Amino acid sequence: MRPSWIPCLTFCALSAAAQAPTPSPSPTLSTDDLYAVGQQLFDQYAPPEVKDQYEFPSKEEWDKFAARLQHALDNNSLDELATFEPQAQAALVALRALPGYGDYADWLELRIDEIEAAKQAVARAHAPALPGTGAALPQVPLFDLWMSRERNRPVPAEAAALMPLLRAAFGAEGVPAQLAWIAEVESNLNPSARSPAGAKGLFQLMPDTAHALGLSTFLPDDRADPEKSARAAARYLHTLFARFGSWPLVLAAYNAGEGRVGRLLASRGASDFAGVSSALPAETRMYVPKVCALVTLRAGKMP
Repeated sequence: MRPSWIPCLTFCALSAAAQAPTPSPSPTLSTDDLYAVGQQLFDQYAPPEVKDQYEFPSKEEWDKFAARLQHALDNNSLDELATFEPQAQAALVALRALPGYGDYADWLELRIDEIEAAKQAVARAHAPALPGTGAALPQVPLFDLWMSRERNRPVPAEAAALMPLLRAAFGAEGVPAQLAWIAEVESNLNPSARSPAGAKGLFQLMPDTAHALGLSTFLPDDRADPEKSARAAARYLHTLFARFGSWPLVLAAYNAGEGRVGRLLASRGASDFAGVSSALPAETRMYVPKVCALVTLRAGKMP
């Protein structure tokens, strides 16, 4: 039996990157498109000895991996999410090597950050608690873990040009300006970042959300416009705060959906993020403390 498809995909991407002409991918590329490109690169550029050693995945295998990763992000099990670190790291190498797919790679790199933190959280849950390690924001579980992870993260080079504009846009919409740093968590300040699910831009707005906020998603796609997307994201955050009255809950609703957060608060009789965190998707359980930590480190405090 030949080795698994993940090393194969990584190898063929690395091998082809120096040989293949740069494609012009559509702004709405799906996992089907990514699969087709990977298979084409493998067929055209992998040498015979590599094809003898490695087997390109079937479409079913590729779809299964993508579906399993999305399920892990949507599920509330940190243990399940943590198991995806090796596959996600290998896929990131492949996407970085594929010409023209850096925007997908930026999205995946941020998810890997959450996967690694989930792995740390699982290990912590099985270790004895140490005195003096409680979160500085007790209503945000794992805030201290993310503070330690983010403390030495370099500020993206794009911040100098983008953050004054984004902060001004947030302030104009009545939202605390420091929350504009959400864009670093969502997209690493890449206005073109996109996810396989269809989210795009600095604030990773899905098409339906973008339309509801008055943005165009087709020629031009306003989600890639820093000022327009920032004003739209800020308006949405303002609306969420009017409903939930707590920024950690607003962040949870921004990531997981306000309907889901509202139902959990009602069913659990809870009033803060800590009261619903364990029932939220694993991605959201990582996202909220990550944003809170990054905003605290970049701007000095959460609002």
